[in-house]
Amino acid sequence: MAKDNEPNEDSTDLELIARWNAGDERAATYLVERHAPALARFAASLGQRTDIEEVVQDTFVRAFGSIESFRADSSLRTWLFTIERRLILDRRRAERRRKDDAAVEERDAATEFDALDEIVAEEAQTRVRRAVEQLSRLQREVFLLRVNEGLSYKEIAEVVGSTEGAARVHYHNAMRAVKESLYV
Repeated sequence: MAKDNEPNEDSTDLELIARWNAGDERAATYLVERHAPALARFAASLGQRTDIEEVVQDTFVRAFGSIESFRADSSLRTWLFTIERRLILDRRRAERRRKDDAAVEERDAATEFDALDEIVAEEAQTRVRRAVEQLSRLQREVFLLRVNEGLSYKEIAEVVGSTEGAARVHYHNAMRAVKESLYV
């Protein structure tokens, strides 16, 4: 049982941040435990197939390193999603540069994806996944943040760097495209 002065699962993110800034490392542990699963899901939904734990860890390292820039205009989770998204985009850019230096066989990259297809055997899940894959990168991100993570349009706009109205349009266009592909 936690003492009154110890962080616990009822502590808000802002309380935990304040405790961490005051030197309580247990507060950081609570923040990681609270947000790491959602960050892992988001990384996977953005197509990250390997090193998901590393991406999540790097997200927290970057967040804790710049926690003073967190303004609390949005939720901590939204801020973490934004950091993680930028990290993943940076990794993809670096990977493309490396591919220019060394050829990578496509079948090696597809192996894990094929294994995932075997696991997700149900026809409906496969069709939805394929429909989502056909979306533009931005539509896919907006769609997955709304559907998988339950973010508001305002929070989504902050994560992807757009306006709330644009986030709504991207979501509705993505939803229409997914529905259309399911009824073909």
